Order: sequence, then structure tokens, then C-alpha cells
Amino acid sequence: MMKKKVVLYNPTAVFFDMPLALLAIGSCLNFELFEVIIVDARVDENADNKLLVACEDALCLGVTALSGAPLKDALRATRLVKQNHKELPVIWGGWHPSLFPVELLEEEPIIDISVYGQGETTFKELVTALNNGEGIDQINGIAYRKDGKVVKRPARLMQDMDELPAVNYDLIDVEKYFSAKGQRQFDYISSTGCFFRCTFCADPFVFKRKWTAISPERMGKELAHWHEKFQFTDLNFQDETFFTYKNRSIEIANELIKMGSRFSWAATMRADQGMRLEDEDFVFLKNSGLRRALIGVESGSQEMMDWLKKDIKIEQVLGCADRCKTHGIAVIFPFIVGFPGESDKSVKDSLNFVKTLRKKSHMFQTPIFYYKPYPGSEITQKAVEEGYQLPNTLDAWSDFDYVDSKGGPWVSDEKYQLIENFKFFSKLAWSKANFFLFPLQKLAQWRCENNFYKLPIEKILSDRLFIKVELS
Repeated sequence: MMKKKVVLYNPTAVFFDMPLALLAIGSCLNFELFEVIIVDARVDENADNKLLVACEDALCLGVTALSGAPLKDALRATRLVKQNHKELPVIWGGWHPSLFPVELLEEEPIIDISVYGQGETTFKELVTALNNGEGIDQINGIAYRKDGKVVKRPARLMQDMDELPAVNYDLIDVEKYFSAKGQRQFDYISSTGCFFRCTFCADPFVFKRKWTAISPERMGKELAHWHEKFQFTDLNFQDETFFTYKNRSIEIANELIKMGSRFSWAATMRADQGMRLEDEDFVFLKNSGLRRALIGVESGSQEMMDWLKKDIKIEQVLGCADRCKTHGIAVIFPFIVGFPGESDKSVKDSLNFVKTLRKKSHMFQTPIFYYKPYPGSEITQKAVEEGYQLPNTLDAWSDFDYVDSKGGPWVSDEKYQLIENFKFFSKLAWSKANFFLFPLQKLAQWRCENNFYKLPIEKILSDRLFIKVELS
């Protein structure tokens, strides 16, 4: 029996993580009935041609869509496919459809079905229904058109990840991602969702503060299999909150040690989670290969942290920093500035806290981002109520840049220039000691300590000497 083709498309983006969401939904299908073809515009040559050829006589096309720049290519590719395969059902899933499952169908006739929330079982049921010529009006977690109107089905309850099939990485050419990354780094999701209530984040809206995870024992078996096949040297956990439970984290580390700890790994950690770990736990994690943690700080002001409902304390961040320094674990401490109504003092507190962390270790990074309203978050809802205008079309959302911009109207040109100068000089000041850069580093440290950023001779020299100082 001829297998039906199910085509999945990953749009262009500035990062090269493996398309874990597409792998997850593709892995849920019956491979005796369906041939899953993943086209990734980030790594595939002639991706448009490959996509059009794959869609010939296909059962459906699934597209993952992230708010912001990736939407532009998702729209372009979908329009291209519909021009050539008008009757092919197109299903969109991912973050943007999870936030706007109805709106995108009301606007774009080229999209036939949207999937919101956890998508593995939903997509499996959709593909099965399409293959059998059955209706989709009893499938939860989707929106679709009926009699010219958009119908939204009830949300699907979060499913235990241990009930889902293992992700099949053979659906992609893993070596392409190693090449694009410049290292043999393997991506893996061990948990979905988040228990916490941060007001700047869309997770509470999408996952309703629920969380589910793969058991450490199962994870150990899966990772051992893929490591034997691909010989990766680093493992990047893509979880929102990897260290949710202390015992589970230690059990995972134990599984990695049982494998021989032949690779390093990195994961996300909240400061309160880190402080629940004992010193011996950090030693154990380090021995298992932990090389880096990502600990979201967001603000150096406790008052602002409380407003953001981070539910952590400045002291907990400092405690984690000290423990990670002691055990030689690198940390990325992201900050966000430019929230609606944020005071100059709050921004100053954040910059001062960046200095405190950077002085502790050259292994610490402190990228600073500008807040930009992400749909679904509590702060965004309040900003809209107070008159802020979110994009109202998919094309407008695709121009909504989350990275290369100064955020919303709450950041003045003067404040933006101050922060950009600080980002450059703080990066230079406390980078790993360099004999040739030493004089410039000392001058940059003096600048940061005295908040003096005029006459930026260090920046001019670094540009002329082709010294790249990476900014967040």
C-alpha cells in the first residue's frame, strides 16, 4: 500500500535548533501508513522546490508559526504551496496559532485549520481523519471553518509526555544541524509547560500553568540511543523550566553519568530552583556534564521582579551565581528593560546588577533585551487596555521584531542609547582576560563603574581591529 505523504515546514529564522515541535508531531504518526517529510528552510538547499515537490499528492501540509519574523516566511511558503496545490489542506500550529487560533483563519483563507496548545495527539487525530475522509468537528484543540464561519473546538488537556511516542530524529538530517550550529549539539525537550505566572510571558496563557515531563529512565534510554548513532558532544535541553523538581534533575544527571558522561549539557534553571539544590547536587550535576545554566533574572529591582510576578528574590540569583562560580558552571542571566511604566531607577538597578554578576565570573553572560509586548501575556493585555496597538494582521505580526529593536514606546532614544552603550562596554569590560585587550578592558571597566560612555575609543579601536564584541 502506498504511504500518504504528510509534509511539515519549518520557516527561516536566525537560530538553528532542531525542529523539535515538527519532530514531535511527525513522530506520533503511523509510519506504516504515512511518509513524514520535513522541509526546513533554515538548512535545506532549494527549500521552496523541495517543498513544492513534497506537496505533490500529499495528504496535508503542516506549518509551525512563531510570532515575529518567522511568520513572514511561514506566510510566503504557505501562499506558494496554495498557488500550486489549491486543494491541499494546510494546518498551522505553534506559538502564534496557539495565541490566535481563530483570528488567523478569519484573516487568511490559505490556512484551513489551526492547532493550539500541545499538538501531538491533535495532529495525529487530524491526519487520521483526513486520511479516512472523516469529519474533524469532534477533534479538540483546533479551529476550522464550517459554513463560512470559524469554529473553535474546546482546548485539549495537557497530555503526559510519557504517553507520547519517542521523538524520531531520523525524520531529519541531523548532520545538517550540527553543521549549521558549528558544533555537534543535540537538541531535546524533556518537559512541556511551566508552573509559574510571569506576567511578561505567554506560557501561562498557552499551557495554563501546567507542566509534564518525560521520566528520567526513559530519557536516558532515548539519549543513549541517539548518542550512539550521532556521537553528539553537547546536549541542549529546550525545556522552559528544566529544574522544576530537584529529584528529577538529579535522576537525569544520574542517567547521563550511567552513559559515561561523554558529552556536556545545558538547561534552564530558575533561581529558586537552583537554591533548592545542595552543594553536593551541583558537584553531581557538574560531574554529569552540566556546563551551563540559563537563569532568567529580568530585572535588578526587587520591586520590578515582584511586579513581573517572577516569584524569586535577588538574593536567590546571587546565591545561584556564587554556587555556579564555585563549581565552574557557566550561566546566562537574561535581563529585560523597557517595561511599560518602568522607572529610570529600575533600569539603573538592572544595569548595576549586571555589573555585579559580570564581576563574579567571565563565564557569566548578561544579555539585555528590550521588552516588546508578546500576545497572551498579562502585561500586554494591560498595555492594550491602556491604548497600545498590537499588530492586527499576519503580515503586520511578521514585521513585529522581537530582537533587533528598542521595544515599545516606553524606551526613549536617550535611554536606548545609554543601554546600548552599556551593553557594549560591559561585554568588553568583563570578558575573559585578553593580553591584547587588557588596556581597553580596564578602560571599559572604569566607564561602567562611573557610567561614562562618551568618546567611545574602545569601540572605535575594536571595530578597526576587527574585534567582535557580541551583543544580546
